[in-house]
Amino acid sequence: MKAIRRFTVRPVLPEPLRPLSDLARNLRWSWHAETRDLFQSVDPEHWAASGGDPVRLLGSVRPARLAELAEDRRFLRRLTAVADDLHDYVTGERWYQSHTGELPAAVAYFSPEFGITAALPQYSGGLGILAGDHLKAASDLGVPLIGVGLLYRHGYFRQSLSRDGWQQEHYPVLDPNELPVALLREADGTPAQVSLALPGGKQLHARIWLAQVGRVPLLMLDSDVEENDLGERGVTDRLYGGGSEHRLLQEMLLGIGGVRAVRTYCRLTGHAGPEVFHTNEGHAGFLGLERIAELCDQGLDFDAGLEAVRAGTVFTTHTPVPAGIDRFDRELVARHFGPDAELPRMDVGRILALGMETYPGGEPNLFNMAVMGLRLAQRANGVSLLHGQVSREMFSGLWPGFDPEEVPITSVTNGVHAPTWVAPEVFRLGARQIGAQRTEDALTVGGSDRWDAVGDIPDQDVWDLRRSLREQLVVEVRDRLRASWRQRGAGTAELGWIDGVLDPDVLTIGFARRVPSYKRLTLMLRDRDRLMDLLLHPERPIQIVVAGKAHPADDGGKRLVQELVRFADDPRVRHRIVFLPDYGMAMAQKLYPGCDIWLNNPLRPLEACGTSGMKAALNGCLNLSVLDGWWDEWFQPDFGWAIPTADGVGTDPDRRDDIEADALYELLEQRVTPRFYEHGQGGLPDRWIEMVRQTLTLLGPKVLAGRMVREYVERLYAPAAHAHRTMAPDVARELAEWKSRVRAQWHGVTVDHVETTAATTTAELGTTLGLRVHVGLGALGPDDVEIQAVSGRVDEEDRIADAATVPLKSVGGPDAEGRWIYEGPLSLDRTGPFGYTVRILPSHRLLASGAELGLVAVPSEEVVEGAGVLMR
Repeated sequence: MKAIRRFTVRPVLPEPLRPLSDLARNLRWSWHAETRDLFQSVDPEHWAASGGDPVRLLGSVRPARLAELAEDRRFLRRLTAVADDLHDYVTGERWYQSHTGELPAAVAYFSPEFGITAALPQYSGGLGILAGDHLKAASDLGVPLIGVGLLYRHGYFRQSLSRDGWQQEHYPVLDPNELPVALLREADGTPAQVSLALPGGKQLHARIWLAQVGRVPLLMLDSDVEENDLGERGVTDRLYGGGSEHRLLQEMLLGIGGVRAVRTYCRLTGHAGPEVFHTNEGHAGFLGLERIAELCDQGLDFDAGLEAVRAGTVFTTHTPVPAGIDRFDRELVARHFGPDAELPRMDVGRILALGMETYPGGEPNLFNMAVMGLRLAQRANGVSLLHGQVSREMFSGLWPGFDPEEVPITSVTNGVHAPTWVAPEVFRLGARQIGAQRTEDALTVGGSDRWDAVGDIPDQDVWDLRRSLREQLVVEVRDRLRASWRQRGAGTAELGWIDGVLDPDVLTIGFARRVPSYKRLTLMLRDRDRLMDLLLHPERPIQIVVAGKAHPADDGGKRLVQELVRFADDPRVRHRIVFLPDYGMAMAQKLYPGCDIWLNNPLRPLEACGTSGMKAALNGCLNLSVLDGWWDEWFQPDFGWAIPTADGVGTDPDRRDDIEADALYELLEQRVTPRFYEHGQGGLPDRWIEMVRQTLTLLGPKVLAGRMVREYVERLYAPAAHAHRTMAPDVARELAEWKSRVRAQWHGVTVDHVETTAATTTAELGTTLGLRVHVGLGALGPDDVEIQAVSGRVDEEDRIADAATVPLKSVGGPDAEGRWIYEGPLSLDRTGPFGYTVRILPSHRLLASGAELGLVAVPSEEVVEGAGVLMR
């Protein structure tokens, strides 16, 4: 029979066990081994059945067992120690508190998804896992972050396979009362709410759920409340689900509702208000509009409010392709703002202008969330060095007249939260070497360039650890494969072969990620006979564990999954290659440590960063990858292999896949497998163990989320906080008026004449020439501009590369024709073809970059002909 109503019955813990409730509600348990061990000892059977979720565990354990534990002095001593440790962790001084410098009182971090733990399934892939790791690392470092997201009642889909290997999606309903979250409540006990105005006089209401991630609160908005109509209740139903209007409402709730939720949280708890707002991808971009509206209510006009908001906003882009960005029809956006909808006192035209693609190649009728994010943020970054470069080129239309390398988008390479992803056995090996506290500090705060202590671990210990982790993975794979085949309709009698799947002594390759076409899940199948030979080699076999979800609307991705599953179903190889459905955090935490090789073969440069290989590396797994994302930045032959890229202009996609697959097979055949199976005099694969050692020593400190968050604090958050504090209302008005005046008068800014002391077109290295430039400034003055000499090596078309810029000084003017004269030195500091030009940029003390306004004046063709190009 089916229940007509459902309740969540919470256990009543005996008084001595009350700290268990606090420990279960703080998600630090998800990366703190001692806390998890404590919960496991409460009831090992129920702990396993709960999937390692303390909230579910406490809801299922028998009252008699709780009473028994309440009298168990040894357990109570452990409970007190773990509870005291959590208290010290959340209240004590950490890296941030001891950091000198002008740091923000608080930072609000917005993301559409957060991967904290499998017990809170609010993530789909890398963006969410990165956001979760950002919060955890911020907590470890003591950064006063407030996370903001949505609480999806169905989360992302659960994946299973049909008998013929087709992906099937399931959306289990999540009851927040059974999750490690609590409602944010007003002082009188009623649930706190935020509301958005919808067209036609309707309202979208949302409650605020609080997940405590160590020291960091994560606010999650939930529209499934009784005050909403059925349509509005479904706004937070699924992550990345629904059509355009559904997604727009989700992003309005995340951005606008999220700011209101932060204000509510700070009012109720006394938490410092954020000085910096960080939007993780464009989904939360509307937060800037809400903050402008707040300032307009305090007396600023739109332009001044925009400058004040930009000063304290950081925008991170995660996509290297325009197709990965949310774009909405302008009419849809217009309908949801203005007098009859949200932000009624704000001019809809000004809102639309922030997101419109008003640049060459843009779609003039589309509202682009990333474009709005960039226009609303004074600081922006990509997530690896290569991705920063790709982003500068992709968004260069917003800064016309500037070379891509001058586009004001920097990069902070992603990192991963080591305590979440490092196997306990790896941690214990480190603790034996340098002590538990030093190991924990190394994995969280980081700061050193090398982990040299790894060099002192005996080879035998390294090899025994790797085999133990591989053996654990074999057990995990067999359990998951058996469950998958039962879901596919197989009976127990058909599944005896699973007991022989994988071998703990065979080289194990992992490949797990989302399944868009550019990640090329099936590149390994390009030459099936050659792959079979690798899998079944009599002396040097390999085995492969594959996992990944295709987006529910991506039939092409589903076909790739099916193609791989069908190959893995072949009785000839099914003991050597497996596909595991429903890839998520719980599976990943077993998969990364158990693999010897982490394979990644995207189409370069479409992998913005790709952090899965980082997680594997922290467990001593070697990377075999295309030079894309983070691997392009940090690859060394000492700790992995680079798959050559066939990215010539004339290479068609099929040919490219053939060439790169061939390179992959050759690396496996000629270099990877021989090194794994080649044993030295002591009976160990010495050269392989040395590569593991180099991976941990040199890559380990780089790939940490602690390193990443420290970079955000020092390079982005601290400057943004300084700019925010500087931008008082009068200063914001001054900057807005100055920008308006400069834009209106820029047509009058010209470079009229350039002359140099060079008598010939050749000169010796080290020579310094004198430049003299005549410029027209129209209605602007010298204080409004900077005149620069730009010089460097030139190519055949006289384009300057690796440009150096030097400001020129005013020496007179205006003359009778209104022209100003500027002079300065030009150093010939490199040999070969060398050239220079002169340009004029807007200049103001509050600009973060000379390119900020996208305005530049350069010499006309006539002036160029007169000045010539030097050193040809």
